[in-house]
Amino acid sequence: MIDFMKEARTLFPYAQSMRRDFHVHPELGFHEVRTGGIVAKELEALGLEVTKGVGKTGVVGLLEGGKPGPVILLRFDMDALPINEETGAEYASQNPSIMHACGHDGHTAIGLTVAKILQNHRSELAGTLKFCFQPSEEGLNGEEMGGNEMMIRDGVLDGPKVDYALAMHVWNEKPVGWMGIGKGPVMAGAEQFEIKIIGKGGHAATPHLTIDPIIAAAQVVSALQSIASRNVAPLQSAVVSVTTIHSGTAFNIIPQEAELTGTIRTFDPAVRQIVLERFEQITRGVGESMGCKIESKVKRITPAVINNDDIAGKVQNTAQRILSDSELDTSSYVTMGAEDMAFMLEKVPGCFFFVGSNNHERHLDYGHHHPKFDFDEEALVRGTALMAAAAADLLK
Repeated sequence: MIDFMKEARTLFPYAQSMRRDFHVHPELGFHEVRTGGIVAKELEALGLEVTKGVGKTGVVGLLEGGKPGPVILLRFDMDALPINEETGAEYASQNPSIMHACGHDGHTAIGLTVAKILQNHRSELAGTLKFCFQPSEEGLNGEEMGGNEMMIRDGVLDGPKVDYALAMHVWNEKPVGWMGIGKGPVMAGAEQFEIKIIGKGGHAATPHLTIDPIIAAAQVVSALQSIASRNVAPLQSAVVSVTTIHSGTAFNIIPQEAELTGTIRTFDPAVRQIVLERFEQITRGVGESMGCKIESKVKRITPAVINNDDIAGKVQNTAQRILSDSELDTSSYVTMGAEDMAFMLEKVPGCFFFVGSNNHERHLDYGHHHPKFDFDEEALVRGTALMAAAAADLLK
């Protein structure tokens, strides 16, 4: 029996050094040239068959076991965010206004460490592992689709055809030692919306001669909040958030237009349909009732992350066996956060799990996407051990 926790602990110095190197040199989505180059070099050094440029800057490494069996894809995202780091850490970002503020540096380091462990047991594995290092999870970054969709388009689920998929996320909402492994929906689907409200500009001293798009925008924002509270059943979930409003150029001018953007989050397809229908009815109805012309656009960013019950159950069993000292949440944890791993999990059964990573005593407890985000690197050990063990168990 392989002691995955012991091997992950032994390789912690490697995982930590890789994570900190990636943290010092963060790269935005579809620009992970240095990161992807290091990943490819490390995988090639292990003897894996490596393919570069999958999904523009993605890297795929193929590890064939000593016996025939299924093909399992392990996904690790690589991109950073356009945030100026304020952690003061000795390994803080050296790239101005770019920061690993979500833990993807840790994910990439975990992926490489898992590859090292499983390569050492290659002859014992019954099947094939496809290590997928994905670009641009955080957004489209000027492309027509994000990193997960782009890798699918480039054939990452084929040649050989993937049977199951696993992915994980260090999670600063929970303390190190906590593990979230749920069945069914675990992360929300996300839409991005834009609303343009076109009125009639004029002098602020004669508002009766204008059609004020700001007043209309205020009414639209307020009315949209009724969707979650009045159109969605109380025991179901939805979020409609207006996050930007842009309008006007001077204190004494009623502007011609107002532009709003924001996001919609849902888990259930039926709820999503209700929200989208009401969104269109409210924006158009409220805006036009105030004399404005309305132009709205909703773009789907990602569906909900839905774990396969059988695969998630197997990962839960693995966690209970190798992480007996952890707090395992196997039923209740869901988040309105979104993840483009959802696209792969629409096509192949799999499991997306969370690895607690905050530490209040060490002040490593800022939320994801915060300028002071950092995590307890003990999460690297636990994430590595569970991912490696879950993959090996699924190959059985």
